[in-house]
Amino acid sequence: MSLTDEPRAARRAVMAVFLLNGLALGSWFPRIPDVQRRLELGDGALGGALLGTAVGALLAMPATGLLVARWGSRRVTTASAVALCAALPLPALAPTLPLLVPALVLLGAANGVLDVAMNTQAVAVERRYRRPIMTTFHGVFSAGGLAGAVIAGAVSSRDLGPEAHLLTMGLALALAALTARRWLLPTGTDAGAGGPAFARPTRALAGLGVVAFCVLLGEGAVADWGAVYLRNGLGTSAGFAAAGYAAFSLAMAVGRFAGDWLTARIGPVAIVRGGGVLVALGLGAALLADRPAAVLVGFAAVGAGLSCAFPVVLSAAGRDPGLAPGAALAAVSTAGYTGFLAGPPLIGFVAEWLGLRAGLGVVVLLGGAMVLLAGGLDRPGSVTAGGSRGAVASPASD
Repeated sequence: MSLTDEPRAARRAVMAVFLLNGLALGSWFPRIPDVQRRLELGDGALGGALLGTAVGALLAMPATGLLVARWGSRRVTTASAVALCAALPLPALAPTLPLLVPALVLLGAANGVLDVAMNTQAVAVERRYRRPIMTTFHGVFSAGGLAGAVIAGAVSSRDLGPEAHLLTMGLALALAALTARRWLLPTGTDAGAGGPAFARPTRALAGLGVVAFCVLLGEGAVADWGAVYLRNGLGTSAGFAAAGYAAFSLAMAVGRFAGDWLTARIGPVAIVRGGGVLVALGLGAALLADRPAAVLVGFAAVGAGLSCAFPVVLSAAGRDPGLAPGAALAAVSTAGYTGFLAGPPLIGFVAEWLGLRAGLGVVVLLGGAMVLLAGGLDRPGSVTAGGSRGAVASPASD
């Protein structure tokens, strides 16, 4: 394969991995209310169970940089994708709360490793293109989430249980992961890459981690609690509840597919700051209205506002000169997914005391925090998504 052909084939393969990751998670999130009802869990108990996903990911993510440095992101991406597919039906099969928690730990661990590994592949491909393409990968993930949510809504409306649904999706997606492996960038791309696998993050990298924390807490809140709020809080049907995550994913996908173009023109600071304004105003107004249609619009505003922020942060982290790419991405992703995975249980605890509408109000506050923190992407030493430092091959076009 020629140097010009390799990035194109790898880009498509990485897109396929992002797509299957979105499909897997998009299939699971709308089925959370089914599991909650079957096990007769309150919001607080469900929030505590979802903490298992956080524990799994946060235990696995920091070690992923070492795994990538030793085995390469190609092998780690493939193995973790298959592991995620195997873990996907486990929460639906859990007969009790004590068994639901370890099932969610396994799901979170597999997804955490996959997230770091596939983004390491994505950064390597972006370097070969020498132009911003990271948000497109995440756009494909969001499109997968949308498709997964649509499928979940359709099958739940026809009374297909989450067990059969998630088992079928897991098998199909595992086959797709094994097929995509052939065209991922070779093991030598990042196995043994320069820079230590573990090191104290630079100040710029720490700042990126704080931004990632805020962004992904908001994303996790809608993913885990959006369907619950619509179905249990506002009394909508199961199909309408699934539409909440679908609206969020659709808006996020549209924003991310436009994100590379926007990043090249207005820069990462404006991307994050404008997104924070949209999250705060859009969801705040929707929660005040407290009507199903308004909440759908509010979830869409959150999706659009958050769409490009995390890809921009990861693109910058992957070019930090002080760490190997896998280690840098592991550090920022761990900070971000502390919000994505530990934030929703926190919202569940707030909901137990003040109601779920107040819990989702935390996301409005995070939108304001994004506005205040956006300037950190312009600090000396940070590398924006549009920079070309670290490019190692001729530009490729597609």
